[in-house]
Amino acid sequence: MLNTLIVGASGYAGVELATYLNRHPEVNITALAVSAQSPDAGKLLSALHPQLKGILDMPLQPLSSVADFTENLDVVFLATAHEVSHDLAPQFLAAGCVVFDLSGAFRVNDTGFYSDYYGFTHQHQDWLDKAVYGLAEWQHARIKEAQLVAVPGCYPTAAQLALKPLLEAGLLNGAQWPVINATSGVSGAGRKASVNTSFCEVSLQPYGIFGHRHHPEITTHLGVPVVFTPHLGNFPRGILATTTCRLNAGVTQDDVAEAFHNAYHDKPLVRLYEKGVPSIKGVAGLPFCDIGFAVQGEHVIVVSAEDNLLKGASSQAVQCLNIRFGFPETQSLI
Repeated sequence: MLNTLIVGASGYAGVELATYLNRHPEVNITALAVSAQSPDAGKLLSALHPQLKGILDMPLQPLSSVADFTENLDVVFLATAHEVSHDLAPQFLAAGCVVFDLSGAFRVNDTGFYSDYYGFTHQHQDWLDKAVYGLAEWQHARIKEAQLVAVPGCYPTAAQLALKPLLEAGLLNGAQWPVINATSGVSGAGRKASVNTSFCEVSLQPYGIFGHRHHPEITTHLGVPVVFTPHLGNFPRGILATTTCRLNAGVTQDDVAEAFHNAYHDKPLVRLYEKGVPSIKGVAGLPFCDIGFAVQGEHVIVVSAEDNLLKGASSQAVQCLNIRFGFPETQSLI
């Protein structure tokens, strides 16, 4: 039984983590924590998220000292702001814990990336060198050996799962960059109130054009340049990514289908569409990434859909836990 702490448990991703881990037969949630300054400190998680009433009536403890939580602790999930994870992860790692970080603090091994896109100076090059990027379907062997898993961003998960099979099979024409247009629900901005992400204020609009922090995360881990444009939609949760690519001459629909089959036929949390394309309705509240595609001439359009809070965050983190400790990959997820 793994003694487990969730930090940032009151947020959207944190409560999803708590829900999955509470029903995991190999996990014992020892504590739920929030920052000492959080207005949620001292409240019951089930008071903030009433779907957990009678299921997980644990208090949200203020975290002022890591040492208060590390005795007999095996695993920590950090569903915290990037700069908070940057400070906390090394302390839990020094205490011998395995850390699954849902923030962006350790996703890219380039200190300049953090000053350019996250607004802080990274102080832990040693852990950047050791961190394993937790794209679960593609990093299985490395996750099994990791002490620090950097769970990918929501957009990068949808984009990379769509593109990596085609790149690995050598099907794409590098003369034309893949173009990724992706739309996320407002829960991707977190629980903190903001007019810009208020459900009544949001229409459908692009944002972060040529400057979104997930763009360099995608290109770094794919190893190829892309054009990435995120959009905010007026729905609660989910991501739909539509990616347009040019194929090498002579590549057929069957070749594309074979590439996706080879990549994911034994990956239980990626579902392939033989006909049609996926939708957010098909994945909301579920731990899957659904992928479909269409080929015309030398172009392929790949559509990938996921729940941004689940496959784009919490369920992928639990999937990485299962891989790391040798549990069935879908344990507590399905």
